[in-house]
Amino acid sequence: MKRIVLLGGGHSHVEVLRRLGLAPIAGVELVLVSPHRWTPYSGMLPGLVAGHYTFEDAHIDLERVARFAGARFLPTIATGLDPAASAVTLADGTILECDFVSLDVGSTPATAGIPGASVHTLGVKPVDVFLRAWGALIERARGGALKRAVVVGGGAAGIELTLAMQHRIAVATGCRNAVEWQLVTDVDVLLPAHNARVRRIFRRILTEREIEVHLSSRVARVEPGTVFAANGFRVAGDVILWATGAAASPRFAASGLAVDDRGFVAVDETLRSLSHPNVFAAGDCATMVGHPRPKSGVYAVRQGPPLAQNLRAAVAGRPLERYVPQARSLALISTGDRYAIASRDGWTLEGGWVWRWKDWIDRRFMRRYAAL
Repeated sequence: MKRIVLLGGGHSHVEVLRRLGLAPIAGVELVLVSPHRWTPYSGMLPGLVAGHYTFEDAHIDLERVARFAGARFLPTIATGLDPAASAVTLADGTILECDFVSLDVGSTPATAGIPGASVHTLGVKPVDVFLRAWGALIERARGGALKRAVVVGGGAAGIELTLAMQHRIAVATGCRNAVEWQLVTDVDVLLPAHNARVRRIFRRILTEREIEVHLSSRVARVEPGTVFAANGFRVAGDVILWATGAAASPRFAASGLAVDDRGFVAVDETLRSLSHPNVFAAGDCATMVGHPRPKSGVYAVRQGPPLAQNLRAAVAGRPLERYVPQARSLALISTGDRYAIASRDGWTLEGGWVWRWKDWIDRRFMRRYAAL
């Protein structure tokens, strides 16, 4: 009996479990290790924050998916990984030996090197921690104790989250201006990864909704209730939310795995570690050397099928298949209300119908796992 340990319940691993459940590998024990039974789907998180979805709408039940795959589900964390020995250490000290291990544990907030950022801000990740705090923030706004909010991050995630939170609090309080929103970013233009028309649309929407934007303001330090930028600018808020780019766990490098220049697990075109052939990695925690892509749920979802195929091949001793991710993907960015912008390459569309299209895509994806 061989054993595959899946560390993390990210988008790639849920698809691996579904596919191995549809066509089990004889003589293989699957083990899923994740501290949470429910894993959030990133595409629906802004809608959940905005109040358009319930918790169940936007989360996948890992226990259900693991049961379908015939996998043993261990609701705990891995405190250690020894790739050379193919061993995973769990929180209770148990050492789980395996033949292959796959990592899909996501990323962490990029607060390293910024004094006070990890202590005095609320990060979007881990999502479960953020959602618990978000419920409390809504109640603070209802009670009049939340007047100013600062969001750090000028990418799609930061803007989408800001608009979603503003919408939800406006509904909860009955007043759009119950909370003053400010967005701080180190870039000189919003959404630098998108085309000029997308940037103009969001600049218009942010202006219409009276969200103040501070460009070219790299955060130098954070003190309780105040963000200090390197250019001398500072802004105060009753809460500071951190929605910048992803960072890697230092445990990857410490374990001896090959990592890229930012500390993410370095994998080849088969999603296999460059240093340890018994280790695979996908999603935000990994970087495909030669094919780097944004840390996005879109790419994590698409890595699921090739990861399942190559785990199957590795167990059987067959050659692995190459996978090259697409260079560009369709971006569907919501604006808090039931309105969204679609963008790919040079074309852009916007409207309520784009939000309904996005909603249909997201719900179809979730039904794939809810119906197991």
